[in-house]
Amino acid sequence: MAQKLLVLVGTRKGAFVLESDAGRRSWALRGPFCETWPMNHVVADQTTGTIYGGGGNEWFGPAIWKSTDFGASWTHSSDGLAYAAGETPIKSVWSVAPAGGSLYAGVEPAGLFRSDDAGQSWRHVAGLRDHPTRPDWQPGGAGLILHSLVPHPTDERKIWVAISAAGVFHTADGGETWEPRNQGTRADFLPAGENYPEFGQCVHCLVMAPGMEDRLYQQNHCGMYRSDDGGRRWESIEAGLPSSFGFPAAVHPRDPATLYLLPLNGDTAGRYVPEARAAVWRTRDGGESWRALRDGLPQQNAFFGVLRQAMATDRLDPAGIYFGTSTGALYASADEGDSWNCIAQHLPTICSVETLVVDG
Repeated sequence: MAQKLLVLVGTRKGAFVLESDAGRRSWALRGPFCETWPMNHVVADQTTGTIYGGGGNEWFGPAIWKSTDFGASWTHSSDGLAYAAGETPIKSVWSVAPAGGSLYAGVEPAGLFRSDDAGQSWRHVAGLRDHPTRPDWQPGGAGLILHSLVPHPTDERKIWVAISAAGVFHTADGGETWEPRNQGTRADFLPAGENYPEFGQCVHCLVMAPGMEDRLYQQNHCGMYRSDDGGRRWESIEAGLPSSFGFPAAVHPRDPATLYLLPLNGDTAGRYVPEARAAVWRTRDGGESWRALRDGLPQQNAFFGVLRQAMATDRLDPAGIYFGTSTGALYASADEGDSWNCIAQHLPTICSVETLVVDG
């Protein structure tokens, strides 16, 4: 059966779609879409093929965009995407995640919303902001944002979220109650002796391993971590990496021990790739060891960063890996990271990268 691959790109000036066949040798670029709104996250429902985009800012307000024809046409809605009167208004949508028959959105200031009608209307999942730690949540560099949404693949009641800078939280009852899950992750920016708090860590990205619902990987402001018990305890896996600082993490579509990272040189050293030489780092053993993948990537004068949602894999075999840069370049590997090609240039700053494989 013929397959078509879409790479979905969210940028500071709208959404773009790159399209190829399963060979991934040539690409066609479409866009910008969404009326060039800032788009923090563009993602597809892998079951229906519907594409959703979350974005906005203080000028536009928050909204979820939607396309049911692979990006040819779009609609958007913000119905219900608001806090109660008197609360700080929502600036933007930062993350979108289909889960079963529902759709979730993470917003700034940090909070969670749910839609049961494919994004037409939204309701606030108030249990998260009602958590007793909420008055002490502090914004990270990008604001107080809920940027990572990790639904359980078979139990719709279970969801993990990551908030900068409040940490990882988990619900087992559909959002009524939440539990911080940060034990073992550092907060080096806190005073000595207070570096391992119950909450307050600056998580940068949270992803789930395929086929192992209790295995989570976390790229943090202060290290790289793995949990094998759903986030109750975290183990550092940063040994062997050039830096403990970075934003994106992407899991292999089938192998729970394979993970991809793109470390940066540090939070106060420019936030670009170390030594201005681009590399994606891959582990095949759950973080016990790492290998730098550089073939085809720029090895001098590469002063770009890669944002927290700007790396993804596809489900083809061998798996494809993709990342987008702060300078608007999109890189792709069709051989699980062994070699790379630049498949788009001169886009606006890339905020997110996701994929959709269409059969037939």
